[in-house]
Amino acid sequence: MELNNKTIVITGVSKGIGLALAKQLIAKGAIVFGLGRNQAEDFKHPNFHFINCDVRNSQSVQTSFTKIYETKTEIHGLINNAGLGYFGYLEDMPESQWDEMFQTNINGMFYCIKQVLPQMKKDGFGHIINIASTAALEGMAMVSGYCATKWAVKGLSESLFKEVRDFGVKVTCVYPGSTKTDFFRNSPGIQPHDYMLMPEDVALLMVQALEMPQNIHTVNLEIRPLQVRGPKK
Repeated sequence: MELNNKTIVITGVSKGIGLALAKQLIAKGAIVFGLGRNQAEDFKHPNFHFINCDVRNSQSVQTSFTKIYETKTEIHGLINNAGLGYFGYLEDMPESQWDEMFQTNINGMFYCIKQVLPQMKKDGFGHIINIASTAALEGMAMVSGYCATKWAVKGLSESLFKEVRDFGVKVTCVYPGSTKTDFFRNSPGIQPHDYMLMPEDVALLMVQALEMPQNIHTVNLEIRPLQVRGPKK
């Protein structure tokens, strides 16, 4: 898809992968609507439109997309990037943290997809990118709640891909490994470092997936750091 003048919606746009995506897509000429609870204070551009939105709330999501459709008749891409994780033993996890992860990581994705899918199917094009995690590919100790949400993202994405491919709509699920963002703010035992993936590099691969010709479909995109602990000594 040629990205110039195309409308792309990104959730969780204030920092990390979401902000990197916004910058790269705008550099390609796209018009980006960023949904989030906080706006990146140091990023402004005529083609970047921030909308305050809590993806955990279906009414907030619906209101946000109504604003977008007031100015744009077509949404060419939706990138479901908003997400968070809490870590620890399952029996020690507060119900509030469990609920917040599911509301953000999977319910918010469902709410956003519902807003764009009828129009995409009618138009015969569109690309939905769901960001999961390598935690959707393997169980990890003390990450059970987060893994559960990301396995749900994987299942949703793989099923939806088969539902909508005949309508010309693409669904890509992305599985990034450890990325140098503030994702680990809820895990004091893990500090981001330079051997992790860089958000700009993860974003680049998603932009390339969006740019593929219409008949080329990246269904799953697994991205891992080569040497997450640094070179072997």
